[in-house]
Amino acid sequence: MKSFIALLGFFILSSNLFAQSPSTCEMDRINWMEFAEFVPMKINTVILPTGTLEPHGVVNNGADNTAPFAMAKAIANELNALIAPTLNYGITGSMAAYPGAFQISEEAYAPFIRDILKGLAKNKFKNIIILNGHGGGQTAVLQKVAADIANELGVRTLVINWWSYASDVTLEVFKEDGGHAGLNETAYIQAIDPTLVHKDRYNPDQATAYPKTGTWSAVPFPSSIGLYQEGQGYPNFDEKQAKEYFQKVNAKVAGLIKETIRKWDLAGL
Repeated sequence: MKSFIALLGFFILSSNLFAQSPSTCEMDRINWMEFAEFVPMKINTVILPTGTLEPHGVVNNGADNTAPFAMAKAIANELNALIAPTLNYGITGSMAAYPGAFQISEEAYAPFIRDILKGLAKNKFKNIIILNGHGGGQTAVLQKVAADIANELGVRTLVINWWSYASDVTLEVFKEDGGHAGLNETAYIQAIDPTLVHKDRYNPDQATAYPKTGTWSAVPFPSSIGLYQEGQGYPNFDEKQAKEYFQKVNAKVAGLIKETIRKWDLAGL
């Protein structure tokens, strides 16, 4: 009996050591020993969701965090990637005055994100994918710091503003352009968790079209819904379209990541 138990224990240990996938793709939920078994020998890609806290019409203030984290979870297995904890605070900008919003200065944000990327490189990830949920000045900071880290440490970085990259999907699904907390972003959040969408609080007057360059600017921005095109992008709360949009955006973003990694490998970088 003892020999049988010992043999069974050996097989259980062996199956754990040679498991094809980790028990979780989330870095803050994985055990350090399991992490060592997979990174970098079996997994060398990590997704870092970034966002901020700011008003988003009738969806949650943390929509810029909710969206990239949900997207990362939806595509991580397909990409054979782990997901780093979301950086929930960012450079909010012109909506920082709204209730519940947070504004991190560039002087604080840039070195912090730099140290996060250095930490991911130290942990032996080769491909560092920043899945960004918030634009404005944050995008430029992320792009610069990611490029610097790639050149300094010999890792490969990719920064994606998902809503901008998937703008063609917005037009395909909704037949019109979207906006900040508009048709597209509200739909994406609705597909993730409908309880985060407060349709009863919606008023079209909450939306304002973004000004054309050089025409006007206002701080705080007068509305928490910013339309990319005048008269387009008002939320419609269509459940079917929301699910379709969620799936198509995820597929497009995953495709970009896979193709970028394939070309990095092809070039021997």
